[in-house]
Amino acid sequence: MIEHISAVVLAKNNELTIAKTLQALSDFKNVVVYDNGSSDTTIDIAKEFSNVYLIQGEFKGFGWTKNKAASYAKNDWILIIDSDEVIDKELLQTLQTKQLNKQTVYILNFKAYYKDIQVKYCGWNNQKIKRLYNKSVTHYNDNDVHEDIMTQNLQTEELQGNVEHYSYQSIEQFINKANNYSTLFAKNNAGKKSSSPLKAFSMDSTLL
Repeated sequence: MIEHISAVVLAKNNELTIAKTLQALSDFKNVVVYDNGSSDTTIDIAKEFSNVYLIQGEFKGFGWTKNKAASYAKNDWILIIDSDEVIDKELLQTLQTKQLNKQTVYILNFKAYYKDIQVKYCGWNNQKIKRLYNKSVTHYNDNDVHEDIMTQNLQTEELQGNVEHYSYQSIEQFINKANNYSTLFAKNNAGKKSSSPLKAFSMDSTLL
């Protein structure tokens, strides 16, 4: 049930998308926005929403930062949504009626967009990503990139509905994000012979 779920949003310089993200979360009583260094109007936009609890903190890789942000949530059930993602009405209805099981990590379906055009090919569309979990039972691993909710001895289940991911507004934005991921991936995999920067791009939910 939605009153028992906290939405947790990581944000940095997402003034073009975060309003749409937060509007879609207006039925949630507790939305944590964890901003890690915005220099645009992202913080001002977040302050306009009465259900938002704004935290300004540091970034230490995606796994650590998502766990840190979730620690500020009032509820144990955590829905991780990025500040360029929008939950659709079908998913919202599912969350409002679903009886959640603490021993289950829930998977969401993602639809990717470039600007406002849905990307239906290139492996970007209909990705299945774990995003809803109970923090009293599990949490994200500490990976800087390719972070994931740990599911050992737990079940997984896909929910009805979608998350619309407005990945990029320009090619420049894609290049900057790719460079950032390459740096984090290299740091996370230093000394591993099997690692390569190209793996930083392979089916990563936050990059795509």
